[in-house]
Amino acid sequence: MATREEPRRQILLELLRAALAAVDGRLRTRQALERRGLAGTERIWAMAIGKAASRMALGAGDALGAALERVLLITKEGHVDPEARMLPGVEIRESSHPVPDGRSLDAGARLLTYVAEMPPGVRPLCLISGGASSLVEVLAPGASLQALQRLNAQGLASGLSIEELNALRRQISLIKGGRLAALLAGRGALALFISDVPDDDPAVIGSGLLGPAPVPEGHAATASEGRAAGVDDVERVVVASLGEALSAVRARAAGLKAHVQLERFGGHVGLLAVRFAHELALGPSELRAWGGESVLTLPERPGHGGRNQHFALEAARLIAGYEDLFLLAAGTDGTDGPTVDAGALVDGGTCARAASAGLDVEDCLRRADSGAALAAAGDLVHTGPTGTNVGDLIVGLKLSKAAARSWLDTHPAPRSS
Repeated sequence: MATREEPRRQILLELLRAALAAVDGRLRTRQALERRGLAGTERIWAMAIGKAASRMALGAGDALGAALERVLLITKEGHVDPEARMLPGVEIRESSHPVPDGRSLDAGARLLTYVAEMPPGVRPLCLISGGASSLVEVLAPGASLQALQRLNAQGLASGLSIEELNALRRQISLIKGGRLAALLAGRGALALFISDVPDDDPAVIGSGLLGPAPVPEGHAATASEGRAAGVDDVERVVVASLGEALSAVRARAAGLKAHVQLERFGGHVGLLAVRFAHELALGPSELRAWGGESVLTLPERPGHGGRNQHFALEAARLIAGYEDLFLLAAGTDGTDGPTVDAGALVDGGTCARAASAGLDVEDCLRRADSGAALAAAGDLVHTGPTGTNVGDLIVGLKLSKAAARSWLDTHPAPRSS
């Protein structure tokens, strides 16, 4: 995450690094499995699916050792950690996100055969993170790939919430909505989740890929009844969430007058930008942080950018000319929409820098081409794949340059372990 020699930018990027480290997929998966003491006691086949799948699979390898016999890893193209290719019996499928393609269906077909191949005595370990909805699919009879692609593209463009879009995806899937859990009937599976959804609900993460299995007619629709009916014997544990990332921001910001909003935000990106910019400018805090997921309605031919870049550019208009205001908006997975950038870090001079480069900020916002303006201003944030995915972070700073330098001098970044 490159930055100019500006101490307030350094602070915001340091806070982002602290948040990502706190919810790292490898760390949190290893910790969760070590607490269960499975190494040396079981034969385990893992299914790691999502944008954080590679790091989660590595965490399983760290904790389980020789007990981990095989790994099916399905993740976004370009999100494979090189070290993951050395895992025992690993098979890697790189797939498409945010809109599925033929690779998503191929990955779904392989997932079904992988489950069918599990010999008796093997325990399934399911490692699920956001992105699974697009990366893997088995379509219901009568549904087509073209229909699935239209559903995803239209849902993303129209500004549907993640809950609404996932509900539509489940309707045409044979594995979402707990149906994969039903295929594991009779096996005591363990499912670990990195959550990017409200309430950290496994029934919603990845469109419910490992959510509670549907209960047969005649049985009460509860998890306990599902176990009694023999259709669901999955232990579900959320190992990382947005709240933990926000708590890490608050801890790293010690010494600053900070306000961290733990209630998850949602709604239209433009309205949120107005709200957060005003709270930052008018409130007493030197640092404010929010987490959640906004929605953005796209024009027919959108330009380059994602919802965090659009948020950042909207906010940049509002803080233009304010020397002490800085704001970071980033996706914790390291990708913002269909871009390779995590988001952007803007300040009171962002719009002026974009204008000097010949970009009209208002026009870029109308055309959903925020990435072009932010690139011209030098304000894009690039992390690469982060190995986690807990939603979006917005962090604002109201601090003089001198105060920022003083904080950095007295609160050095912790050494990497």
